[in-house]
Amino acid sequence: MSLTFTLDPAVTPELRDGILDLWTDVSNAGGSVGFVPPVDRDAIRPELVKHLAAMAEGRTRLLVGHDTDGAVAATAFLTLNTHRLMVHWLWLYTVMVHPRHQGRGYGRDLLAAAADAARTLDGIEAVRLTCRGGVGLERFYASCGYKEVGRIPAAIRVAHGDDRDDIIMLLSLD
Repeated sequence: MSLTFTLDPAVTPELRDGILDLWTDVSNAGGSVGFVPPVDRDAIRPELVKHLAAMAEGRTRLLVGHDTDGAVAATAFLTLNTHRLMVHWLWLYTVMVHPRHQGRGYGRDLLAAAADAARTLDGIEAVRLTCRGGVGLERFYASCGYKEVGRIPAAIRVAHGDDRDDIIMLLSLD
């Protein structure tokens, strides 16, 4: 079984709810996607609305992976850099694979599909993302071709007394 990836799908209520459910499930499973468990859909909804607004403005592109049942199983948001001196790279945000699908190589598939999507965009030479330290994500991204290019110590406060590094990773598309 593999995922079917679509760049810029139509945002239907079903897709919106599928992303919201995915984000909630990933967060509650301990995923590093901007929230700390426990979290519910109502807490995540405002962040999703921001992503959808950026899509409507043409600043962000959505890559979604559906499983064989048609459920939203993975996402990544490709956000164009608007700074005139940095338009040659984009940000990759909210990279998620549903917990029930983890361990099957779908994360690698998602990152490969995101890189392929970035290559279709005029002038994009690199993909940049950040990840939370302390959970091994930098090793996973490195195994997918990303290089650590920066680290801000203790930039992410997960809980009182639990600060994590914000790790900056870059994938050259050349």
